[in-house]
Amino acid sequence: MRDALVMSPSDEDNTYDLLHITRERGVVFATIDAPPINVMTPSLFKELAKFGASAAADNSIRAVVLRSADPDFFIAHFDVSAILQFPVEGEAVRPAEIAGFHAMCETYRLMPKPTIVELAGRVGGGGSELAMSCDMRFGAIGKTTINQMEVPLGILPGGTGTQRLPRLVGRNRAMEIILGGVDIDSQTAESWGYLNRAIAPEDLSQFVSELAYRIASFPPTAVALAKESVNNADTLPLREGMLEEQYLFQQLLRTDEAKPSMERFLELGGQTRSGEKRMGDLATEISPT
Repeated sequence: MRDALVMSPSDEDNTYDLLHITRERGVVFATIDAPPINVMTPSLFKELAKFGASAAADNSIRAVVLRSADPDFFIAHFDVSAILQFPVEGEAVRPAEIAGFHAMCETYRLMPKPTIVELAGRVGGGGSELAMSCDMRFGAIGKTTINQMEVPLGILPGGTGTQRLPRLVGRNRAMEIILGGVDIDSQTAESWGYLNRAIAPEDLSQFVSELAYRIASFPPTAVALAKESVNNADTLPLREGMLEEQYLFQQLLRTDEAKPSMERFLELGGQTRSGEKRMGDLATEISPT
């Protein structure tokens, strides 16, 4: 069966009720629209899981952007009324495999293309856990607020939050956020490493879109293996990570894009004073597309 994300942009939206899906220049944008405040209900969770799996499998997609139709909320948190219905009979069972919400988050972390989150407003609970599972997060100065509100409710961030936050902001700050249930403003979130950048609200959407278009213009295998190698830093000791990096580098040297791209770089003025002084712009001129 043909994947839904290979359809035309006008058809794509019809496959989801709570996400608006559009494509442009190799980037797929998923805009969350679940009034009144984008609570992550089981229905929204299922659509985000479906979208993530489809985007991961679609080779024509070069980058993924998640954003919200509500300027005040990205995703408020997971639906507490749904959590109240979770089964609690008998003893808690330690799972043997990653599944459910954790598996959905891992799809966004591990797919071989960048996942970027535009946080124009508040994000909390499971919405924050999904955002942290993606590769990059950008927020709006004076608007974006992060909160993990689970401990005040008698639970804990159970959708990867206790594992993601310490890796992003450090153990002590993660303790403050999780145990304190405090609101973290955009500039604090940026300085602590939760956000890549906090940007003026009026510039946020354009900045995220242009970054996604930029990455989508680069050789996709290089993007995929570079992401894989960075992800290895979370799971491999330094020596093994460096060995794997060498292997992935050797793989890329053997791709069809590497040699022409390096030759084009030199033709455009790479390794000259004038070319090196404008490297950011020069890099976007290498790809023929």
